[in-house]
Amino acid sequence: MTGRTARRGVPAVRAAVAVTAALCALSGCGTEHGDKASAASVPPSRTAAATQPAPAQPAAKGGSIGGAGSACELPVTFDLAADWKPEAVDVATDSELAELARQGPMTMACEIDAKPAGNIGFLRVWRGEKSSASPRDLLKAFVEAETGASGVTYTDIEAGKTAGAEAVYTVTVEALDETKQERAFLVPTAKGPVVVHLGGLDTEEHEQMLPAYELAKSSLRTG
Repeated sequence: MTGRTARRGVPAVRAAVAVTAALCALSGCGTEHGDKASAASVPPSRTAAATQPAPAQPAAKGGSIGGAGSACELPVTFDLAADWKPEAVDVATDSELAELARQGPMTMACEIDAKPAGNIGFLRVWRGEKSSASPRDLLKAFVEAETGASGVTYTDIEAGKTAGAEAVYTVTVEALDETKQERAFLVPTAKGPVVVHLGGLDTEEHEQMLPAYELAKSSLRTG
């Protein structure tokens, strides 16, 4: 696949239902973070669990991403679950859409669509500039920039063999009167920090996609 340009648009990365129609036209996605196919297709509201669910087992490998010649060339590589489809995100910095591809200190670089595998959601990869800040502090800046984020739990982790940080939290989508769970992990690299984020249509979809997220985390390699 080729990278997504400013002309083709970017999936929405803020909880802003007011711009759903415009972002749908640009990226083929729906509301917050592109995880909702359309307002009409949203099922009855589900409430995110207040506590973190038991860890999911990694999914079986269906491919990999990040290396030279892959759909998204990144400072990290990791395995993809079967049928998940990656696409690079490329937005000109002077584009009026550039702000939509930023969250805190990070810029979206790749999205990996779960719909071909039967779920509504994405793994998204974000990149930042080199920094002396700790992985937890960088991840905190990323999470706090997400509209509606609350109840965050941070953990020091190893993604593959790389020390990093992970956040599990809930996001309230006020326009839909809905709360759902999300999570992300961050690792430092020689080319700057990388965040891998998992959203989802709602908490149920999020939990069904956790094996793909765990596969990415356990198989991640830097360099």
